Amino acid sequence: MEQAVPVYILSGFLGSGKTTLLQKMLSAFRAQGKRPAVVMNELGDVNLDGQLIDAQVPTAELLGGCICCSIRGDLSLQLVELVQQEAPDVIIIEATGAANPLDILEGVSETSLYVRLELRQLITIVDAAHLYDLYQEQRGKSYRLMQEQIRCASILILNKTDRVNSEARDLLNELLRKWNAYAPVLPAVQCDVPIETLLDTDIAGAQQKRQQDSLAGSIPHSGSHANACSHDHGEFCGCSDSSGSHEHAAHEPHDSHSHVMAYTHYFAGPVNSVDFEKLLQELPRDIYRAKGILTFHDTSGRFLFQYAYRESDFMKIDPQGEVQDVAVFIGEHFEKEEIQRRLSALGDSSVS
Repeated sequence: MEQAVPVYILSGFLGSGKTTLLQKMLSAFRAQGKRPAVVMNELGDVNLDGQLIDAQVPTAELLGGCICCSIRGDLSLQLVELVQQEAPDVIIIEATGAANPLDILEGVSETSLYVRLELRQLITIVDAAHLYDLYQEQRGKSYRLMQEQIRCASILILNKTDRVNSEARDLLNELLRKWNAYAPVLPAVQCDVPIETLLDTDIAGAQQKRQQDSLAGSIPHSGSHANACSHDHGEFCGCSDSSGSHEHAAHEPHDSHSHVMAYTHYFAGPVNSVDFEKLLQELPRDIYRAKGILTFHDTSGRFLFQYAYRESDFMKIDPQGEVQDVAVFIGEHFEKEEIQRRLSALGDSSVS
């Protein structure tokens, strides 16, 4: 009988470290002599994270939308094509940070009707500092989406723990246990975790244990909803807060990221590096993720930049193929016109 292709889903909010973990997993699989393939989803129109992936790795791109709704059908098509054309030993799906993981699980399950796929793992990477900030307010769609991503995970990586103090780390660990009592929690910096731990866990086994414990009555039915991520229906049971109150909000299947917007800006030529870094430092708080490939007047080569929650990083790269200088900004209801104006002021540019 034909062997099923294992599928790993990487979930986590924007800027949490999914691409970093993806690279580590690819290296681990290739060291085992396996042929991995990747499905990458971006809200923007350009797959910038794909520039960090080895060109030898078969990669399918889903751009300009979210796997869990507007291009969910494309996910099934891409998975079928990868299996039939590339014959990979394993597939890793990196979802956009605004994606509802439950819908991706359902998409993979639907595809398994046509090709032999085995869902092995849903790994959620949590940005420690970002979750801590959101928990202080305990409101907003980003907070509820992060809860959903955590609840659906078979393994949790509490990433960037170096950016919070010990008291905050203890609180976050308690919070993760409250929202998901079964997924192992791995603290990490730069997603540096034992990769074999990620590859060994079987999501089906974790789900079966959830169901068994639920039937046995061992899961307390409280506002914490340790078992809130049900894989039997398309609804998410989201409590209005985490204080133990039991108010249920109906979940509209594709509303988990409706507050998130993306703006893509194409540059006609090089810009000044100092001016661009100043622009990043002054971005409004509504923009929590940006990335792009740029050429600067005042230094040689091209750079991939990453911006997440007030911190930026630049890496010198040699892009694969012809890639225009571009920047993608992701956030909540920010003023696109103002960002466009400031970017245009850096130099002549064309806008998409």
